[in-house]
Amino acid sequence: MSNTTDHTIHMPGLGGMQQFAQLVQDLGMHTKTNDKLEALVHYFTHANDKDKVWVIALFSGRRPRRTINSTQLQTWCAEVVGLPLWLLEESYHTVGDLSETIALLIPEQNNPAVNGQPLHYYVEQFLQLEKADEATKKDFILHSWQELTSKERFVFNKLLSSTFRVGVSQSMMVNALARILQLESSVIAHRISGNWDPSTTSFDALVSGEGGSVDHSKPYPFYLAYAIEEEVAALGDPADWQAEWKWDGIRGQIIKRNGQLFVWSRGEDLITEKFPEFAALLDKLPEGVVIDGEILPVKDEQVLNFNVLQTRIGRKNVTKKHLQEAPAGLYAYDLLELDGQDIRHLSLTERRAALEILIQGLQLPFVQLSPIVTFDDWQQLTTLRESARDLNSEGLMLKRKSSAYLVGRKRGDWWKWKIDPLTIDAVMVYAQKGTGRRSNLYTDYTFAVKDGDKLVTFTKAYSGLTDKEFAQVDNFVKRNSIEKFGPVRTVKPELVFEIAFEGIAASNRHKSGVALRFPRMSRWRTDKKADEINTLDDLKKMLALYGK
Repeated sequence: MSNTTDHTIHMPGLGGMQQFAQLVQDLGMHTKTNDKLEALVHYFTHANDKDKVWVIALFSGRRPRRTINSTQLQTWCAEVVGLPLWLLEESYHTVGDLSETIALLIPEQNNPAVNGQPLHYYVEQFLQLEKADEATKKDFILHSWQELTSKERFVFNKLLSSTFRVGVSQSMMVNALARILQLESSVIAHRISGNWDPSTTSFDALVSGEGGSVDHSKPYPFYLAYAIEEEVAALGDPADWQAEWKWDGIRGQIIKRNGQLFVWSRGEDLITEKFPEFAALLDKLPEGVVIDGEILPVKDEQVLNFNVLQTRIGRKNVTKKHLQEAPAGLYAYDLLELDGQDIRHLSLTERRAALEILIQGLQLPFVQLSPIVTFDDWQQLTTLRESARDLNSEGLMLKRKSSAYLVGRKRGDWWKWKIDPLTIDAVMVYAQKGTGRRSNLYTDYTFAVKDGDKLVTFTKAYSGLTDKEFAQVDNFVKRNSIEKFGPVRTVKPELVFEIAFEGIAASNRHKSGVALRFPRMSRWRTDKKADEINTLDDLKKMLALYGK
């Protein structure tokens, strides 16, 4: 029997926050999918309904906004435990996580509250404290620290500072709910999507799909592809497959219902206001339509580098200058709803035919059909794939023509076939401790290339190595640190890594003058010495070739 089951058997006797803290610990401790799924099933079986709603919200990205800044938390904690601020900061740098540091420093109570306040009480208090004065916030936080156990305080601090992350996919949570409720996971996924408020939505209303007023903005769960891992010819007859370019943009759904237009990102963020150019679709699209596609920087019907669009992402207000310098367009590749009817069950061929008619009728230059890549055999498609980067594409998507539009990541009908990444050899010069289960290891690294006799930093990376390799690098960092700047260590420039990335763009914010897209460590070059790494000139040549 797994440890997860051992922990969660006792959940009915735990209070709400204790129960949630135990769930977070179980999920963080186990790497096996079945163990995590069992922990979720036990939680949703025994937790109170209001807490269940908040867990669904938190695990699907609906975190409360930050109520208190980290400086305030450090100052108040130092006051409570009687430590000078510099010593608390040193403790923080040693632990690597502020929430955990505070949780450990606050002394445990002799008689901690049994069956204390539930999860929803604390999260909803955070929301009420947003506009409260500092004294009120401090009083609530200090009182909460005193009544919670160390394990509960850790989760409390994470939620409070909006740094809560958990190693569970939304689909795993959906599968746990589906098992308990004896419903199809696709039904649950759709019901928990869209615009709903965890403070006012009941669990029964959420999972039954019958709560409150109709949400006209509700998107469909996205269908996601797996990376192809074998020879493409293993897919069988090429005639059964549709090939499209894999675009590097923001996956989104455009929804027209009830005389309103909604734009959703794949991360379930409502981003309608971020793309005012799409407002023209309100008058052009018929009622009851949902389009799946990619939001891209497009000028003169040419897809630009995604870095162009990043200049306007995250801004509160999109100005006329942003619209001119980073114009956005939609490359549509699927139709999920037509005339108010869910058509996801139809074949891709049927959905594509209806999409073509719809897009052609719009006559809007910023809305294009994502083109189909025609091919006769797999060898021809392999050759065509090599030209993807010239189009600012990441490769190809392969979709079975007979496929329905499913929910989440499924094997069999949709595959992504990306081009090989760009790579460059660099030396590690800085290291910082990671977060979560890696908070005690140096796993976040900064890399440099040569520029004459100097080293110039150009990117950070924290993924791509095995646990064994991370432990070995951590040992090197601890033995070869030169200087310390807060949590960052300068290390001897000896370890060489191959850095893989999807794209490169000019950047005024980086000393090197370049910014990489999705950098990661593809391998540890134990066969190379630091004087054999690439140069800044090599990066600039890549920029000239691929930084369109």
